[in-house]
Amino acid sequence: MKIVLAYSGGLDTSVAIKWLKETYKAEVIAFCADLGQGEDLNAVKKKALKTGASEAYVEDLREEFVKDYVFPMLRANAVYEGTYLLGTSIARPLIAKKQIDIAKREKADAVSHGATGKGNDQVRFELTYYALKPNIKVIAPWREWPFNSRQSLIKYASKHGIPVPVTKAKPYSTDRNLFHISYEGGILEDPWVEPPKDMYTMITPSEKAPNKATYIEISYEEGNPVALNGKGLSPAKLLWRLNEIAGKNGIGRIDIVENRYVGIKSRGVYETPGGTVLHIAHRAIESLTLDREVLHLRDSLIQKYAELIYYGYWFSPERIMLQKMIDEIQENVTGVVRLKLYKGNCHIVGRKSPKSLYNPELATFEAEKVYNQKDAEGFIKLNALRLKLQRK
Repeated sequence: MKIVLAYSGGLDTSVAIKWLKETYKAEVIAFCADLGQGEDLNAVKKKALKTGASEAYVEDLREEFVKDYVFPMLRANAVYEGTYLLGTSIARPLIAKKQIDIAKREKADAVSHGATGKGNDQVRFELTYYALKPNIKVIAPWREWPFNSRQSLIKYASKHGIPVPVTKAKPYSTDRNLFHISYEGGILEDPWVEPPKDMYTMITPSEKAPNKATYIEISYEEGNPVALNGKGLSPAKLLWRLNEIAGKNGIGRIDIVENRYVGIKSRGVYETPGGTVLHIAHRAIESLTLDREVLHLRDSLIQKYAELIYYGYWFSPERIMLQKMIDEIQENVTGVVRLKLYKGNCHIVGRKSPKSLYNPELATFEAEKVYNQKDAEGFIKLNALRLKLQRK
């Protein structure tokens, strides 16, 4: 039997290699996706092989991740439950897709992941597996093995000489990519307890951020950011640079309790510096370039679109249908946004566009000749008809 495991080098998947080999008498192929997590992935590959994998693939997916997954999501302004920018959610379909590609290439019998039976990631991985290879066998160790906690995994890893980054002194888990980093579990499971002061990775605490504001300009073409301060950059490089600038200014950290797809409430802390700025900037350029009714209709679909990503339906027909509509709407979302970043705050201070629908002559409170204010009287009376009828 041959199994392709989504491997991160963390606690769960490190233990999974040995457990899968022993339980299924199988050959385990490890796959690690480089999504900009900032780790030495050559070391991760060596660790997988040393832990017992027969083969280990490492693929640089940073540009594909940002261009084909993060940017489409940003074009839709997707935010789950009004706060979560979906940094973990959007990474899973790409990892699972590449995993299936390797399974086909290696003629593997099954795919596996290290997601728990309580979380969202198991759903995201497996819905993608089945969407792309309907007859694939899926093995989810957390739903089968005897371990019932992170601590029991640490004990098993220690017994078998498997090095893991999680310790009893720092028992929360993290997931990082080019878009964000998440912190969950362990000491964060009490929603009343403030996270430790040293729990910052991509962001400088706002009280330690510079005392001088930073001004930046982001250029957009058809809904996608293409340049920073006038310099054209690839999607991944632009996001990486924005992470640096916004992170330095303390922007993009949230502490939330969210509703998992499986029905459990979960507390998480997320840092999304560049993504937070891009959400705000995209809204600003849309405000100039989108028709009111088009904007309002699209906004009414944001919750549904965000749920589809959060729940794992990236490859569903409904998400693809919504994406086509959203992308058509974005054709005129072109221009430049100027932002002021200061101690955790991101303010819009300017926007301009060659596709602008903003007409200064119509908008002005000063004298003009293009708008007859008397016309408003009939407009108001017609709209008041149904309100008047309620009182008869």
